Order: sequence, then structure tokens, then C-alpha cells
Amino acid sequence: MKESIRNKLASLVERLAELDRQLEDPAVVNNMDNYRKITRESAEISPVVALYNEYQRIEKDIVAAEEMAADPEMRAFGEDEIRAGKAKLDALELDLQKLLLPKDPNDEKNTFLEIRGGTGGDESALFAGDLFRMYTRFAERNHWQVEIISESPGEVGGYKEVIARIVGVGVYSRLKFESGGHRVQRVPETETQGRIHTSAATVAVMPEADDATAIAINPSEVRVDTFRASGAGGQHINKTDSAVRLTHIPTGIVVECQDGRSQHKNKEQAWRVLAARIKDKQTREQQAKEAAERKSLIGSGDRSERIRTYNFPQGRVTDHRINLTLYKIDFIMDGDLSELTGALVAEHQAEQLAALSTA
Repeated sequence: MKESIRNKLASLVERLAELDRQLEDPAVVNNMDNYRKITRESAEISPVVALYNEYQRIEKDIVAAEEMAADPEMRAFGEDEIRAGKAKLDALELDLQKLLLPKDPNDEKNTFLEIRGGTGGDESALFAGDLFRMYTRFAERNHWQVEIISESPGEVGGYKEVIARIVGVGVYSRLKFESGGHRVQRVPETETQGRIHTSAATVAVMPEADDATAIAINPSEVRVDTFRASGAGGQHINKTDSAVRLTHIPTGIVVECQDGRSQHKNKEQAWRVLAARIKDKQTREQQAKEAAERKSLIGSGDRSERIRTYNFPQGRVTDHRINLTLYKIDFIMDGDLSELTGALVAEHQAEQLAALSTA
């Protein structure tokens, strides 16, 4: 084990001991906010320390086995114990490195999903609709709730744009690598010659901000417009100025919300989406700086980057960032995304481990 990693683990052992001492202090226990903060930190550190204690125990066992192997009569047994112990150490070291990886503070947050049709006209809108159904089915498989915030239907179906809020455990951690350009290759239903067309849609996945005020939005920098909602929604929604448009002047970000009957609800939803978009813009700018320093395959935040191709004639889906091709397009379009999302998380984790090993 590298000395830098061992030092990090030793500091966590000391920190856990300090937290345990604090939890025995009546003054700490009587302050509920401080008590919750300490117990939360203790719960995060404890599994790492327990694993490190196991690692150190096996190191001692190996030392004892080496002494045993020095005895000619016990050599074979001692060497077997050494081999088994070293194999356990290698596995434990990898587990410890994973536990030491920096955690994304957004992983457990609810998420805004935005899908927009790109090049390809009506076919791109249909593809955007297919992608939205794919993510909706994935959400159902994970027992997440999907709430449409805003939608702009396509002329022949699908969506020109759709924005949804997804609520559940670990939503962002599973969907955060879906942002980018998605391309489809297939024969459209309107194609009479049987020619394959290529269309595209853009997906943006953004963690919901804890509190709009945390993004420090100055209300004077936001223009608020109200207007009558268009499209489906019934007579009531079309007779009142219930739709809301927010324009953040410094960034040019525009958010429209017109799905609810209540102007108040639409305005509240629009502010939440605006806060998420501003936060997302800040995050992508930071990621772009980091990506310039190290060539990261995943999570660059570049919306224009083509990340995945769905080829229907060949029945395949290819993620270009990790060169993964799966010949199960029907299952994937029905929301079976676990293999794809799992591979992306594993690749990201491998990048982090590589960075940790060179630190």
C-alpha cells in the first residue's frame, strides 16, 4: 500500500477516535445539530476504519506466517498462508481505495431531466420522445417518481422539448453520465424508400439545487413574463396567463413552465429549474477546466459531445466514451439501462482510482 494512502487511513482512525470522544461529551449530545453532524461523519468514517483494521490484522497474520515458513517443518503451510494473506490484502486495498474516493455531493439529489430534439426534424422529436420513455421506464424500474415540468410536443409526436423532475434514491448518481448528444440511426415510419435516417437529440441531467437561494440568484437580474399556455391543458389553462417565463439576464438562461394550471406553481417550478440550470452551468465550466488538465472520458459536461448512438437496423447501442456496444436495443429502449449506467460508473471510478494512485 502506498504511504500516502496509509497516511490518509491513519488520519481517519484518529478522526474516528476524536468523534467517539466528542459523542461522550454531554454538551455535544445536548446540541442536536452538532450531534447529528458528528454522528453522520462517524457513520461515513466507521466502515473505512473497520476495513483498515482488518487490513492491518491480515498484515500481522502474514508476518506470523513468514516466521512459520522459516521452520522447515512448517514451510509449506506457512507459504500457503502467506499467499492467501497477500491475496486478501490486494482485495482489501482496492476496497479501501474505493472508499477513499471523493464522493459527489450531488449523487443522492433529485434530478431535472431535459431532452430536446436536434437535427432531423420530426424524426428528432420522435426520438426525443423515445428517449423520454426510456428514462421513464428506467425510473419505474428503480421506483423513482417522474413529474413533467414542461413539454413542447412535436408535430407528429414525441417532443421538441420536455423537462421532467425525477425524485428518488440515488437518481443523480445513476443518470449523471447521460448528458450529451444522443444519435439514432433507423428507418422513419414516414420513409417510403426504406432509407436509414440519422437524427439527434440532446439530454441534460442536472441535480436539483437544495435551495434556490444557495445559487445566489439576484431577483433583479431575472425578468419574469407571464403568458397564456399553449397546447393541451383544457380551457381553463388557455384562458388565463398561467404560464411563466424566467430569463436570467447575466447568463441568458431562459426557463418556461406552463404545465400547471396555477401561475404560482408554474413560477415555483420555473425558479427551481432556473436554479438547477445555473448551478449546472457553473459545474460544467468547472469540469471543462478540469478536463483541460486531464483528458476525462466521462463527465466533461459538454452538451455538444456525441456520447451514444442507437442503431436500430443492427439492434445495437454504442457508448462512444467507453467504447461499449450492446446488442440489446429493444431492452435498452424499454428502460433496461443498468448495464450501461453501471459501466459508466465503473469507468469513472477507474479514472478516480488512477488519479488516487498517482497522488
